[in-house]
Amino acid sequence: MQSYIIKGGEKIEGKTNSSGSKNSSLPILAATILNKGKTTLKNVPNIHDTKIMFDIMKLLGCNIQEEKGKIIIDSRNIDNYEIPDELMRQMRSSVILAGAILGRCKKATFSYPGGCDIGSRPIDLHLKAFKDLGIDIKEENGEIYCQADDMLDGTITLDFPSVGATENIILAATLSNKTICIKNAAMEPEIVDLQNIINKMGGNISGAGTKDIKIVGVEKLEKELEYEVMPDRIEIGTLLCAAAITKGNINIKNVRIEHILPIVYKLEEMGCEITLKEKEISLISKNRLKACNIKTMPYPGFPTDMQPIIASALGVAKGTSIVVENIFENRYKYLSELKRMGAKVAIEGRTAIIKGIKRYDSAKVEATDLRGGAALILAALNANGKTIISNVGYILRGYENIDEKLRKLGANIYLREGE
Repeated sequence: MQSYIIKGGEKIEGKTNSSGSKNSSLPILAATILNKGKTTLKNVPNIHDTKIMFDIMKLLGCNIQEEKGKIIIDSRNIDNYEIPDELMRQMRSSVILAGAILGRCKKATFSYPGGCDIGSRPIDLHLKAFKDLGIDIKEENGEIYCQADDMLDGTITLDFPSVGATENIILAATLSNKTICIKNAAMEPEIVDLQNIINKMGGNISGAGTKDIKIVGVEKLEKELEYEVMPDRIEIGTLLCAAAITKGNINIKNVRIEHILPIVYKLEEMGCEITLKEKEISLISKNRLKACNIKTMPYPGFPTDMQPIIASALGVAKGTSIVVENIFENRYKYLSELKRMGAKVAIEGRTAIIKGIKRYDSAKVEATDLRGGAALILAALNANGKTIISNVGYILRGYENIDEKLRKLGANIYLREGE
């Protein structure tokens, strides 16, 4: 088991570049399955989750090569429509492959996905959407069998604006030769990124970024193209909070400002000085942070993935903060680990009441999920003494070389292999 060893007290200062988006890379990788040409992707983060996607895609018949920081995917010879159970269990986002495989092969076999335990996160919305598309679904012995002989024209209204379900409908319907509309669609920037690459392949999708998306199915996608994945807005938010919690000074390049405004507004409310330029953000944190209230909402609201990270910063803010988690009911597991570091937190249902302390204490703690693990890194950067964070495989799922980036910015952090 790998661990992070962090000696707190060092300011996060300097310049860095953002990585490619984890939450955009995974559906975009799935979309390459639809293309019978060669797709070259730039800015794909080198993280555990993308590696798992590569493993699954190779089993499906994709040829994948890495060349000078680019990922080259040739999906012309796909000959398999089954996702192995052992790979599905390692990553929740693997379910996004179901729509792409259905679009390409008209059938798919997969099991229920794994991933972080932060709430029920059922794939019922995905399966209901598939049924609304006219896809036949059977479940036997934990396996889900889907057959898409002839999809239906019409409108699908989502009960909740699920990002994954919205993406799966787009992927399944792109090659349907039908016209399909999604009502109450998720509006996240990652869905716009997915629309953009599919349209560059020759697809016909409009409305991404709004609640109404229209997919005019085409007969085939067969183009050679190059595409750059959008920056990771959650990684950017994490690095900003790392500077904020250490009274540091950071400049991040390769930023899409409009994607991170909810995070920017809260950090300004907490007392940080922020300067925005085209594709660039700077933050200065001179004084103790101020308390504020956070309520997670679907985009363009405050992102649930940032909740643990900003809550970690609020743990040392002056005053009492109220955090309300509206997306995932189990997203507070990390707070029990923050309490080991001295955090004063009370949880009432979906609400966390955080009374700020002056500084965290070092401790031995364990990452319980991806973003909760990042929250512990921030607390450790602030803490007195040496903190050991175990079970960091969760963190490696979604952050590209986060220890190396922080080290270059002044942090005393290194990755220890084994126990």
